[in-house]
Amino acid sequence: MVLAAAIMAGLAWAGPAAAQAVPAKPEAGGFKMGIEPWLGYGLWHVAAEKKLFEAQGLSDVEIVNFTQDKDVNAALASGQLDGANIATHTALVMAAAGLPIKIVAVLDVSMTADAILAGPDVKGIADLKGKEVAYEEGTTSHILLNYALAANGLTLADVKSVPMPASDAGAALIAKRVPVAVTYEPYLTLARAQDPAVKLLYTAAEDPGLVSDVFVVREEVLKEKPGQIAALLRAWQAAHDDYAKDTAGGRAIIAKAVGASPEELSTAFDGVTFYSLPDNKAQLTGAFAQHVILDVKKAAQAAGLLQGDVDAAGLIDPRFIAAVAQ
Repeated sequence: MVLAAAIMAGLAWAGPAAAQAVPAKPEAGGFKMGIEPWLGYGLWHVAAEKKLFEAQGLSDVEIVNFTQDKDVNAALASGQLDGANIATHTALVMAAAGLPIKIVAVLDVSMTADAILAGPDVKGIADLKGKEVAYEEGTTSHILLNYALAANGLTLADVKSVPMPASDAGAALIAKRVPVAVTYEPYLTLARAQDPAVKLLYTAAEDPGLVSDVFVVREEVLKEKPGQIAALLRAWQAAHDDYAKDTAGGRAIIAKAVGASPEELSTAFDGVTFYSLPDNKAQLTGAFAQHVILDVKKAAQAAGLLQGDVDAAGLIDPRFIAAVAQ
């Protein structure tokens, strides 16, 4: 209800971003970016730690931390944030509800970093029938669970849903409050470290791209601060380059930001692929726009998270990537 009310209020904002040249330098003023403790957003933390925002002329980038999807979504919808890092399906849901946002970049794709966890007594997805499953509703965990069940002839009605934040789902499994949990890194690794008997039952690698994340910006901000958006994307690329040169150092920064140690996440990073600006240049007018986002849309509709229709391809604004990608 909070999100819906905020979205309705947001309908008074400016219309779709008009086609315009992207300035070479950022405009004055700050930029507030919403983020959660997810590895896929980690290069923003590298950019902040290494002062890569300042190197691009951005003197006031505020990374605002959240722990649940619903909170960052509501903050974006109410105008408290200029942009946010959210799941692809969340961008579709917000656009369908009338929130004027655009996807300006694809940040990452998750392979084994989003998964269904289970103890030794659960052998396969078919065994979930009738069992309690902990997951955060409306999130990538919800999408992944529904997709896994459908692929095995089941639906959410066949399991006993136990709604809780992704940060708590793994702990609930370890405490044996539930036999199955759906979550993402770093919570997957932390849960398995506490109980070696816990296994990955099903991962996002079953459908690459199903779990992916994007950087969205309110259309009002795209119109008022296009130079800032371009500078932010250049900072992301600078962080991507820095991470490639000093992966151990980058992982240490990201691990600290998400509340874990590099040792705890030694294998978790391998389950996430960060997208560079050249990757985005290919994706935003290629596979992501033509296939991936449509698959995510279908999955979100099947899970009951996306009501009605939305122009998935029209949600993408590739101008900024085109202006900064080499």
